[in-house]
Amino acid sequence: MTLNFFFKEEDINSTLKWKNLSKVLSIPLEKIFYEIKLNKNKHFIYLARKISFELAKKIKDLNIPGIYLINDYKRYYPLGKLTSQLVGFTNIDNKGIEGVEKSFDKLLTGKPETIKVRIDKNGKVIEKYTIKKSIPPNDITLSIDSRYQKIVYCALNNAVISNKANSGSAVLINIETGEILSIVNSPSFDPNNSKQLFKENPTIRNKAITDMFELGSTVKPMIIMKALEKKIATPNTIMNISPITINKHTIKDVFPCHGKLSITDILKKSSNIGVSKLSLLMPMSEIIDIYAKFKLGKSTNIGLIGEKSGFLYSKNKHFSDLDKVSLSFGYGVMATPLQLARVYTIIGRNGSSQPLSIIAKDYQKIKNNSTEQVFSKKIIKIVSKMLETVTQPGGAGRKAAIKGYRIAAKTGTTKKLNSKKHYVKKYISYIAGIVPMSHPKFSLIIMINEPKSKKYYGGDVSAPVFKIIMSQILKLNNILPDNLQKY
Repeated sequence: MTLNFFFKEEDINSTLKWKNLSKVLSIPLEKIFYEIKLNKNKHFIYLARKISFELAKKIKDLNIPGIYLINDYKRYYPLGKLTSQLVGFTNIDNKGIEGVEKSFDKLLTGKPETIKVRIDKNGKVIEKYTIKKSIPPNDITLSIDSRYQKIVYCALNNAVISNKANSGSAVLINIETGEILSIVNSPSFDPNNSKQLFKENPTIRNKAITDMFELGSTVKPMIIMKALEKKIATPNTIMNISPITINKHTIKDVFPCHGKLSITDILKKSSNIGVSKLSLLMPMSEIIDIYAKFKLGKSTNIGLIGEKSGFLYSKNKHFSDLDKVSLSFGYGVMATPLQLARVYTIIGRNGSSQPLSIIAKDYQKIKNNSTEQVFSKKIIKIVSKMLETVTQPGGAGRKAAIKGYRIAAKTGTTKKLNSKKHYVKKYISYIAGIVPMSHPKFSLIIMINEPKSKKYYGGDVSAPVFKIIMSQILKLNNILPDNLQKY
């Protein structure tokens, strides 16, 4: 309900009643009278808005002349914390100021009709005509599935808490349609609690689209693809895996792989040395080219305000060998969690890219979607098979494995930069994957920002979250286990 004061100064004749009003509203009496005096030429002013029914009853019982209560409406968000950063919220006048509420405000609100009237000296309307026709408000159906949203939020939030992390983001995409089925951030906030909304609150930001991170080893499959395309290597090529020194920097593997590895095992073990040696065999322009083909450094253009485009070097920049090897295992390229999810959606589609959408699509729109073959289908199928080994025994992402299902995934871990652009011992843990590989249906990316528990590698922190989420979603969709035969 809304409290209004219609000015009749002669009715302000009961100081006691006004003192009682002051107490009920928790507004100093002097301030109420000051507002009345300041706005004495107006027809009315608001003394309070969006008040509760209980408070409204107390005000009504005061029976103060000139005070009126009128019905008003307030947004209520039934999913609360589950969708808060995505849906956003409105201000007191129902104007969107965050999330979908802000991004699609004009579409949701419409425009009222503009009418010009002519009146006679007695105030009677004698002529009326329309200057601008009204634009009716529209409904928007998001592609988000509330069941998936709950599953993803609960698993991610538990992981952020148990790993004592600063935050986490997760994105789930329907590979076939490009629809975003879930987009979640933790910690979250309650959009129905107005006290949390209009103060400086860092949890309000939708980090899945607004925050950029270096991608770590999640980019290694693309380096392998380029090496295969340029015939620098084959899946069975054997490489010597011993540390290399470039510009006084020694490139090592997190878990030393002594001796030699095949290209498949380089991906399975997430060998920095292996991809570094491959990158040194190709021009820097080829590495940038493959990242650009998978649309890193480009916005997804799903229509949400605040989305960052990411960062990818220009081909014209001068690069050292150290720049090249760093880029090959994910330092120097930045993207949002949503953009990384797009990369793995493209891989799940065997190199075919189509626009992502936060708005639900109908069958006809899916059929008419513009698609683009960004990379060789044959090569991506080969690398996808390699990615399956990552979740198998001995692989860096084995904790993401789900018994009976073929899972293709890649983990990643990166150090963070401080304000002086120096890498410090603060980490980001990733996993990005595709499920099930017999018929790719979902791509999922999990990002945990600054875990402070004993473990911080993507395979230890993010991979178990992937398993929890996808196990429930596979069950929810009645997707039977794969037959585990070769394809």
